[in-house]
Amino acid sequence: MPTIPTGPRGPERAEGAGIDIVGLTKRYLTPKGETFTAINDVTLRVEPGEFCAIVGPTGCGKSTTLAQVSGLERPSAGSVRVHDQIVDGITNGVSYMFQADALFPWKTVLGNVLIGPVLLGTPKKEATLLARDWLRRVGLAGFEDRYPHQLSGGMRKRVAMAAALINNPRILLMDEPFGALDVQTKAIMQNELLQLWEELRPSVLFITHDLDEAVALADKVVIMTSSPGTIKDVFNIDLPRPRGDVQQIRHEERFLELQGRIWESLKDEVTRAYKQSAGAAA
Repeated sequence: MPTIPTGPRGPERAEGAGIDIVGLTKRYLTPKGETFTAINDVTLRVEPGEFCAIVGPTGCGKSTTLAQVSGLERPSAGSVRVHDQIVDGITNGVSYMFQADALFPWKTVLGNVLIGPVLLGTPKKEATLLARDWLRRVGLAGFEDRYPHQLSGGMRKRVAMAAALINNPRILLMDEPFGALDVQTKAIMQNELLQLWEELRPSVLFITHDLDEAVALADKVVIMTSSPGTIKDVFNIDLPRPRGDVQQIRHEERFLELQGRIWESLKDEVTRAYKQSAGAAA
C-alpha cells in the first residue's frame, strides 16, 4: 500500500513529530541459520518538522532503519520513540513512500489517492474532494480516471506523493523515492517535494544514494557505515530556506563546500562496502 493510513484527516497543517532512535540494533537469521546484523547501535534524533536525509553504501541498513521507525519491523535491541511514545506496532501518523511506485494497478489515479482518507473513516464524498485537491497540487488535475500503467514514471511518483501526503502525516518516510527517475524528472520532483514539505512540515527521513539530492533537500545529512550499519557522522545543512530550485542550489559555493565535506566521510564507507562485496563474490 502507498501509505500507512494512521494520520489525521482534512486539509489542516500537519505537525511533525520528534523521532528518537537509541541503540537500535536489528539482527536476522540467514537461510543457513546464521545471524546477520543489519544495523548496530544506531542512535539518532530527528526534531519535529526536520528534514533528515540518510546516505550510506548499499546494504548498510538504511531501509532497515526506516522499517523500525514505521513499526513494520521490531528491533532486536534498542528503541524507537515517536512523539515520546515507544514504537510498538505500526506508528501513528506515518506515511511511507517507497522506491517502487506501490500503487494499486487496478485502481484509477483518484482511487489510489483517496484510499488513505477512506480507511481513516473520511466519508467517500469528502475523501474524493480531498483527493482531487491533492492531485491538483501535484499537477495531475485531469488525470483522475487514468490507471497507473497509463502514466509516465514521473506521473506515478506524483500519484504516490499525493497518496503519502493526503493524510497530513506527522512523519514521512521516503526510501529512495526518486532513484529510478531520469535527471530532469528527478529535479522537478525534488522541487515539488520541497514545496509541499514547506506547507505541511512533517518530520522526514529520506533515504538516498544521491549525495547532491541529500544536501539540496535536507536540514541534516546522516552518514551510515558499511554493514553492519551505524551512524558515522551527522552534518547540519545551513543552506537557507525556502531552498528554491534544487538545480540552482547545486552551483552555490556553500552547497559545494558541504557536499565536499560529506563526501570525504562517505567515500571511505563506499570503498569499504565495495571491497566487502567484491570479497564475498570472489
